[in-house]
Amino acid sequence: MATHPGYYTELVEQSLGTSTLATDEIERDLHRSLPEHPAFQSDTGISALRRVLTAYAYRNPKIGYCQAMNILTSVLLLYAKEEEAFWLLVAVCERMLPDYFNRRIIGALVDQAVFEDLIRENLPQLVEHMTDLSFFSSVSLSWFLTLFISVLPIESAVNVVDCFFYDGITAILQLGLAVLDYNMEALISCHDDAEAVTILNKFFDSVTNKDSPLPPTVQQASVGNNDKASHLNVDISELIREAYEKYGNLRSEEVESSRKRNKLYVIQTLEDTTKQNVIRVVSQEVRFSASHLDELYNLFKRQHFLSCYWTMQSPALLHHDPSLAYLEQYQLGFQQFTVLFSLLEPWAFCTTKSTLSLWVFRLIDENQDGLVNFKEFCCALDTLYSGSFTNKLKFLFKLHLPPAFTGSPLHLKEQRIQHFVPVTEDSSHLSRLTAFDLPEDGVIRKSPERGRGKVDLQAYLKQWQNEILKKEETIKDLPRINQTELIQFSKTLYNIFHGDPEEEALCRAVAHVTSLLLRMEEVGRRLQEPSSPLES
Repeated sequence: MATHPGYYTELVEQSLGTSTLATDEIERDLHRSLPEHPAFQSDTGISALRRVLTAYAYRNPKIGYCQAMNILTSVLLLYAKEEEAFWLLVAVCERMLPDYFNRRIIGALVDQAVFEDLIRENLPQLVEHMTDLSFFSSVSLSWFLTLFISVLPIESAVNVVDCFFYDGITAILQLGLAVLDYNMEALISCHDDAEAVTILNKFFDSVTNKDSPLPPTVQQASVGNNDKASHLNVDISELIREAYEKYGNLRSEEVESSRKRNKLYVIQTLEDTTKQNVIRVVSQEVRFSASHLDELYNLFKRQHFLSCYWTMQSPALLHHDPSLAYLEQYQLGFQQFTVLFSLLEPWAFCTTKSTLSLWVFRLIDENQDGLVNFKEFCCALDTLYSGSFTNKLKFLFKLHLPPAFTGSPLHLKEQRIQHFVPVTEDSSHLSRLTAFDLPEDGVIRKSPERGRGKVDLQAYLKQWQNEILKKEETIKDLPRINQTELIQFSKTLYNIFHGDPEEEALCRAVAHVTSLLLRMEEVGRRLQEPSSPLES
């Protein structure tokens, strides 16, 4: 704070009045932040909380806003000035709890895995009774994300926050072990997870703080006498002291080492889950088998990462955001799409494969953002390989209509980029690519959900409605084609038939049909000219 005087004030002024997905989520959660505390029952506390959260979302758009940040910030505002609370939030989100506050909460999941390892090491009796430790992972998520603030009475939770700022995540892990150890006998006698959750909730409600200047919380006061009788009150200072005495041998170096061991496993698990979700969604749209989709997904993902690692500037890398929906996680720009599509397309002997790849890319890029996701890619391949003759013909027909075909020579705006691809048998074709092609107007558009400015909710809802109400298209629904597009369509058919055993007969048929269509078009045009005499 001392090295950045006035920084917070500038952020507040710059973020004032902005409307983003993060600010919408902040507004939704403002009145859920310690609603039982008097400080947040008036506009003064709510406004301060709004300014801190909005300023941080503006400072760090990669994180923006994540649930649990409001709870932590509320406690910080109780004991610190507004600007101090902002810098404490910066320290927590960016240094003390890295990767905690994002859509995938990887940091919290990693620490859950660390916590499971510690349970196996320090509480073997509990492990023998509850062999499936996933229960502790699910129940402890809020412990890590909110530093026990969401489960403990506020006057007790502030002591935990003090320990966290002094000892970091190690203090939270020690306290978690102490809580389980304190309730060991009750947990061992449980018959199901619901009973275990009830025991832990009653325990947390019974934790008091005799030294706190704060009044008892509404949450604690609302606990019935029967519930209190089942749990003797536990002072938070005694619980923390017990945690440090029993598990004080836990060092931050050991925690970091365990984090490194578990991080790869957590990320791989998330990737596998994402893959399963993507394949499940896409399988409803295509006729490929699950095994084929699995192979296609691996190829698509590999091509995405090749473009990220081996190019100095990649549109997929520039727009990559792990917080996006799983269908948007991996996307290909035109250059990467061409490489993969050329290996999988059915036109093996076509002499204009690169041009066709461009037209296919433009056609399936429905939101015109210069990127193609896995679903769009698979739907195109499904039409070419598994579609009916009519659907294949419609697909080729659309390739010669805007936005795929512009009717002008192929002169694309290019941004030269340099590749550092090791030339091997599998990847030598990548080294020959030297340009990234932009759409015709040179602008990469963003879909409504990707913008960092104001979210166009109407456009987003319209896009969603079009997907829901998409009906089966017939030949009659296709627009008319002009002479230039028809001639190019015929040329494309000539190129596609190259190398076919029936090439000569097919080419003669195409020439005959094209000639008839052009003559019919000429006659129709003359008939529509009032000044021209009718020809028999």
